[in-house]
Amino acid sequence: MLILAAASAAAAAERAGNAPAPEPLRAWPSTPPPGCPFAQSDTLVGVGFTGRHAEYTGADTWYPSWASDGNLYSPWTDGNVNGLSSSSSGEKAATGNATILGEDPLKLVVTNQAVFASSPRPYEGRYPCGSLVYNGVWYYGTYCLHPNGQVPREGITYNWPWLGPFVGFRWSTDFGQTWTQTPCTPDKPLFGEQALHGEPVKIGAPHFVDFGKNLEHSPDGKAYLVAQGASEGANRRYAFNSWITADQAYLIRVTPGIRNMNDPRKYEFFAGNDAQGRPLWTSDFARIKPIAEWRDHMGCVTMTYNAPLKKFLMCVTDGGTTVSRYNTYLLESDGLTGPWKLVSHMTNFGEQAYFVNIPSKFIGPEGRGLWLCYAANFSSGWGGITFKSLPPGSRYGLCLQELRLLAPGDPAAAPEAPR
Repeated sequence: MLILAAASAAAAAERAGNAPAPEPLRAWPSTPPPGCPFAQSDTLVGVGFTGRHAEYTGADTWYPSWASDGNLYSPWTDGNVNGLSSSSSGEKAATGNATILGEDPLKLVVTNQAVFASSPRPYEGRYPCGSLVYNGVWYYGTYCLHPNGQVPREGITYNWPWLGPFVGFRWSTDFGQTWTQTPCTPDKPLFGEQALHGEPVKIGAPHFVDFGKNLEHSPDGKAYLVAQGASEGANRRYAFNSWITADQAYLIRVTPGIRNMNDPRKYEFFAGNDAQGRPLWTSDFARIKPIAEWRDHMGCVTMTYNAPLKKFLMCVTDGGTTVSRYNTYLLESDGLTGPWKLVSHMTNFGEQAYFVNIPSKFIGPEGRGLWLCYAANFSSGWGGITFKSLPPGSRYGLCLQELRLLAPGDPAAAPEAPR
């Protein structure tokens, strides 16, 4: 039995007077499949949705970065923002950027939209991933996708995209008005990984750990990136190494700066723990180790530091067949490298939510109230399969959904998905 969050003392006082009682939270049932390697958290035991949500634009791939000027800056692609379109596939692949103004997630303004073309060759697509604005410089990463043959599924043939290498970072010193292209290229990417022949990559689609405004909560002034990766082996699930499916999460770090971001020698990679359980870091890419793994059940991964709770929250999307319903789960840890515990496994969240992240700007002062940022249901209607908007407001675009992290001691109630 999951639990609903307790009303605050202020809300209780309001109910004792003339103010109407707030709507009850709806606790999404946590239904991890057999073999889940993450123990249930004993401090955060579920998620409850408030029913408040907002949707913006007609594009996906939103990863907001909270800059020192108080604004959010984000990549986007494959759709339109205020009439401007972008497509990340083909020779003229282009990725977008935009500024997000406002303090209230329900009343944001998405503006200053622009697109930037970058060839994906020898791959077929080039897409946004890690994005960070730090000390007035915007670092914008891209990765590649490549078809890996046509595979029949449920009577339909899909040419699904194989996860390619992370290319590198372009940068802007004027908040996205102009850009300097990365010196790295898809055939000579930052970390040297290749995927033209089906080779799995370890640093696929990395995302910056959200340490708050201008990296204010970074433990050492470094920028950290968490990335999805996959393993080789027989008896794999369909599309096991795609933009939305994976086996592991990896962690890397760098001191942010224009001279450093595209220099592989400036990076360190998590390499496991020593005998005392302390994290080891190495400059040798070959020694990289995952911070979390679950064969055939991981995918796009993002991480946010929740400063009031002093915890790291990791959002993972298990992308199924890449065009199916998706599962999203939240993990928590006291440390950057784990160990990780399960907060909630939300089966069919969205019903096809992806690129899920937690913008630190919208974490409440007590740490338990926050907003999920995601896009949803891009393949609804394909093959005659239509997805529901679950929770309401889930659609293709920039979606924001308010929730509350549930803790032990909150009053018990039957779990119920938001309607």
